[in-house]
Amino acid sequence: MKRLIKKQVLIPVLALVVLVGASSFKSDFFEIAKQIEIFTTLFKELNMNYVDETNPAELMDSAIKNMLDELDPYTQFLNEQDVESFKINNSGEYSGIGALVRSYENKLVVVEPYQGYAADKAGLKAGDEIIKIGETLVADFDDNAGELLKGANNSNVQVTFLRQGETKTATITREGVEVDAVPFYDMIDEKTGYIVLSRFNRKASKQTQLALQDLKGQGAERLILDLRGNPGGLLSEAINVTNLFVPKGELIVTTKSKVKKFNQEYKTRNKPEDLEIPLVVLVNGKSASASEIVSGGLQDLDRAVIVGARSFGKGLVQRPLKLTYGTQLKVTISRYYTPSGRCIQSLDYWNRDKEGNAVRNTNFNEFTTRNGRKVWDGGGVMPDITIESLKTNSLIDALEANNIVFDFATDYYYAHNFDSVDDFYFSDADYQSFKSYAAEQNFSYQTNTEKVLEETINGDDTLLGSEVQEKYKDLLLAVNRGKITALDTFKDEIQKNLEDEILTRYFYRDGLYKYYLSHDDAILTAKELLADKSKYSNILK
Repeated sequence: MKRLIKKQVLIPVLALVVLVGASSFKSDFFEIAKQIEIFTTLFKELNMNYVDETNPAELMDSAIKNMLDELDPYTQFLNEQDVESFKINNSGEYSGIGALVRSYENKLVVVEPYQGYAADKAGLKAGDEIIKIGETLVADFDDNAGELLKGANNSNVQVTFLRQGETKTATITREGVEVDAVPFYDMIDEKTGYIVLSRFNRKASKQTQLALQDLKGQGAERLILDLRGNPGGLLSEAINVTNLFVPKGELIVTTKSKVKKFNQEYKTRNKPEDLEIPLVVLVNGKSASASEIVSGGLQDLDRAVIVGARSFGKGLVQRPLKLTYGTQLKVTISRYYTPSGRCIQSLDYWNRDKEGNAVRNTNFNEFTTRNGRKVWDGGGVMPDITIESLKTNSLIDALEANNIVFDFATDYYYAHNFDSVDDFYFSDADYQSFKSYAAEQNFSYQTNTEKVLEETINGDDTLLGSEVQEKYKDLLLAVNRGKITALDTFKDEIQKNLEDEILTRYFYRDGLYKYYLSHDDAILTAKELLADKSKYSNILK
């Protein structure tokens, strides 16, 4: 749905937006003012004289996004809708249909309906492709069509969707949705408690504290805190969650910036909940930002054993800065450092390769924890105990990026039936079916080895001669054959992703976490470690 904005209105808006940012760079004021004037003149002349009718709003949106793309992916321009979504994400409350949806060019795909909320009650399932909302075709809507699903409590919205090739409709009554930071907690055995912390919104520390108190009331003498898949959130909540297990006044994070006021030390401010309970924290490659502040801080202070796979590696801090007309600039203002002094940022966005991609840090500096254990910076939080099935690689990333696992799980759901979590079993025959399905999708991904080989084959250097060039081609073919066998090589890692996706279809998140209690490699390893007091203590020493 396109909206044309009058050119005469937009030009001064641009000047105001950019000038707000310019005030921070007084030393370069003349150069900034010069570039603003050039851009303003260009934008005005372009819109007045271009041969066809232009859309100033779309042009400006493209200009801003391209400018910010030169920096890092976390520095973003937020329009009014984005600002509202940002607030909702931090508060954990909004009004809508109660489902996670993914936006594509001509459809919205339901990724996960939240159990008991409006979309679930209306019968929507993961994998449903929403093609029409009310009278609006998703394919004709220029902005994020997911916004059309939000609305006032008790208002109705009709959606038209495709399910397994069949067109269906549903009327959904919107309602208030509360997104819990702690969606699940339970006792694993009579002495071991388990808490899932899935995000760091404003409820994170309080819900974690209440869960811990409840578990201790049930007899928990040791604890597993699961941060896998937690993308982060509020810095203050990361400090408060850490504070549950460490004393008041403990330094958790230091931020360093070129702007003096952003150089700060963040210490715990509250009375801890429990300083003695043995603690294991689970992380994986999707544990980022605030999750890494908690896991990295507890590791540096020797307060917890970290189990899982290397975390994402986001050591950058963002702050929203207000602009005009209700918009904001979410800008990276500083890097953060854990108690030992390490920054775990893994990608260098300011030194890119010739293809423009951020360079991954490979040279790590050594630091020491409070007890003198060795830890390293620059590559996320490295676990004290690694779980192989949680590792990722280019194949697993490609399967996810191409929705191969997601789409297979959708088909699997409609072809199989399980009455309870205890009945679920993903067999070797099921995995063979997945391999066949993946091969049929013709998805592609490129390994680092392939990149080097192709650059050599296609390069201008003729010194190697045709014979060597042919050898390179043979190697490239061998790599492609190896990619097929990789589905077997990394069966454990891929099958875990498949089981997670499939179980959620049948039994929601609650059922998935219950399944974890007796089947998940990381939880079983953590449970065994916590039961062995000597081994647990020796790791922290």
